Amino acid sequence: MRAADWDARYAEQRQWSAEPNALVAELLADLPPGRAVDLAAGEGRHALWLAARGWQVSAVDFAATGLARGQERPGAERVSWVTADVLDWAAPPGSLDLVLVAYLHLPEPDTTALLRRAVGWLRPGGRLLVLGHDVDNVAHGVGGPQEPAILHSVDRLAPVAELLDVDRLAQVRREIPAGTALDTLLWGRRSAERVAPRR
Repeated sequence: MRAADWDARYAEQRQWSAEPNALVAELLADLPPGRAVDLAAGEGRHALWLAARGWQVSAVDFAATGLARGQERPGAERVSWVTADVLDWAAPPGSLDLVLVAYLHLPEPDTTALLRRAVGWLRPGGRLLVLGHDVDNVAHGVGGPQEPAILHSVDRLAPVAELLDVDRLAQVRREIPAGTALDTLLWGRRSAERVAPRR
């Protein structure tokens, strides 16, 4: 979908809950605050949640209307709101402690290219969290996009996982009112750079 399509959806009604995704909150709850970006932030629910926990966070999305909804919420002044296409936006190399990519779905090779760049934005030890609809959800789950070409899978995220120390790369289940949805999770950290021993 284009930015104009998402702007129309956001103008019609709120698209997401105000609370963060439960798995995102579970994985990030104990991380010490640092610098983060929420890519394809939509209405900014994750960015707002991170900012409330002390993070310096940028919310990046190409839909200005969605970001405007986030800017109306309490605590919005603690977030840096950036209207930009995630395929064009970039952080300085080695500048972030967390890159969050929740339910962003792009065709290949765009997904892999973006996520590989995102690893480069992380400081050594910085975290990448990717969560989105799994390709198996079309046949075996409920909700979400029905275009297999843009959905995640463990195999599709494997080239990105190779760049990380991986904690989890798995298909995960998510219970929603309509039933069980299937997602893919990639959760890992950029390897710490080796320091040459002193002579």
